[in-house]
Amino acid sequence: MPTAAHLHALDLGRFVMASPSSFHAVAEGARRLAEAGFQILDEADSWPSAPGGYAVVRDGALIAWTLPDGAGPTTPFRILGAHTDSPSFKLKPKPTTGRFGWLQAGVEVYGGPLLNSWLDRELRLAGRLVTHDGAQHLAASGPLLRFPQLAIHLDRAVNEGLVLGKQQHMNPVWGLGDPSGADLVAVLAEAAGLDPARVGGYDVVVADTQEPAIFGANGEFFASGRLDNLSSVHAGLVALIGQYTNPVVEGRSSSGAERSRGGGAESTSRSTDPIPVLAAFDHEEVGSASRSGASGPFLEDVLARIADGLDASASERRRAFAASWHVSADAGHAVHPNYAERHDPANHPLLNGGPLLKINANQRYATDAPGAALWARLCAEAEVPYQEFVSNNDVPCGSTIGPLTATRLGIRTVDVGVPLLSMHSARELAGVQDPWRLSRVAERFFRG
Repeated sequence: MPTAAHLHALDLGRFVMASPSSFHAVAEGARRLAEAGFQILDEADSWPSAPGGYAVVRDGALIAWTLPDGAGPTTPFRILGAHTDSPSFKLKPKPTTGRFGWLQAGVEVYGGPLLNSWLDRELRLAGRLVTHDGAQHLAASGPLLRFPQLAIHLDRAVNEGLVLGKQQHMNPVWGLGDPSGADLVAVLAEAAGLDPARVGGYDVVVADTQEPAIFGANGEFFASGRLDNLSSVHAGLVALIGQYTNPVVEGRSSSGAERSRGGGAESTSRSTDPIPVLAAFDHEEVGSASRSGASGPFLEDVLARIADGLDASASERRRAFAASWHVSADAGHAVHPNYAERHDPANHPLLNGGPLLKINANQRYATDAPGAALWARLCAEAEVPYQEFVSNNDVPCGSTIGPLTATRLGIRTVDVGVPLLSMHSARELAGVQDPWRLSRVAERFFRG
């Protein structure tokens, strides 16, 4: 009999396979939310303020929330932030290249992928095509490309140190022939059922095609592409949908789901429940500085419109923010048994040891003492273990969306995430238990 953690991992695998690009990830997220009764809103329309579940998409980002019965101008928010993009390669303009009888693709490195992990794998293209009339179309190919590695017979010293030039060596092959008679964008357009002549622009990335897998001596490992950070997006989706579709907890009702999905009369009493929000941003891997990234205005825009619907004054909105919390959920590092010297000597997180509490003295993570206490309390209430992560002093620490949201909105933030090995590889490694545990704690967080 599969455990709840295994079922969660299997569903995470389905989510990853449906999400080869950030645009596909938000489309799949919106589909699941709509199936659960959420209304998918348009930013250009007026928004309802009745109790219910709502979501809005901006490019490759998605924000979803539920309004509890009795929410008022100073009702605080409980925000789980994550990101939809992963390190990869993005299609350049004039991408159809090649020589010596090979068709190749011109790609630009997106973020910080482990280049060698993308070698000798069957890869696909995925993203959005925009036609001349401005309409956006999701597109994804089947297995199409490959970064072929040079045989050891032609580089006898390769095992002493592989050096890959991003421009010279990272040009995948996708066919044979004369590049002047081929069109890579046309191949993708035709896969989407579009006339290639109608395509005026595109945002297309390379994605691995291999199915996720559960394996290990006791089925304890979960391998997949894009776990950084679809593991957090999926955990937040599952938690928000669970909070919405099963709203009664400890005698309280936390949303209007069981009475009216996406509408209905407002209760005359005031609820003590917060407003749960899932914020899945794009472009974290390249700095978040975009209209759909965490440094952009998307989250603030949505929170302001929710507050406006509750007739909150500017002062009341600031009071709500002051009482709010943000959990920044992004994957973190498990201790690597072959490179233990790269980790902090005293903190060695393991797969299946529980989600990470991420700490950095230089505020690369936003966790502080109140945030650590909140996370400890949430994990205890959810009966989930957690682990602390801090970097080795000689190894530079990465960052997340946590400090960005804390800076933009002044909302107290704590950084957490699922421990991984092989982060930024084409295929990363998690424990089966940890994504499920993160989702359990996230649901507890959403319920306030």
